[in-house]
Amino acid sequence: MNNLEIGSIVIHCHRFDRMVAFWQAALGYVPRAPAHDGWVVLHDPSGRGPNLSFQARDQMAKARSWLHLDLYTDNREREVARLTRLGAKPYPWRYEPDADYVVLEDPDGNLFCVVAVGNASAT
Repeated sequence: MNNLEIGSIVIHCHRFDRMVAFWQAALGYVPRAPAHDGWVVLHDPSGRGPNLSFQARDQMAKARSWLHLDLYTDNREREVARLTRLGAKPYPWRYEPDADYVVLEDPDGNLFCVVAVGNASAT
């Protein structure tokens, strides 16, 4: 049996306040405690999802990360529109004909996917 679990996914960011506000609104997460010294942990108030931690950086990342979030939803078009209103931008991805996902960029330029699934709580 394994005693290891994901406690938090850490995102380094240049636009700290904007990033925290975007992900808080996007996921409905709330701060575990007020941001302090360029650090904050957002958690899922329902206790289902992992924490997202944000750490401020003085400059933008020099390259795109290979790590990204997949957000599951049963209404991809609605969520893409909502996330775009919150500040996400469409990313010019080369999609396969039957792609079930849309690639977006968050306010710091990190890529994430909005994936259509029949049951949004599926893993």
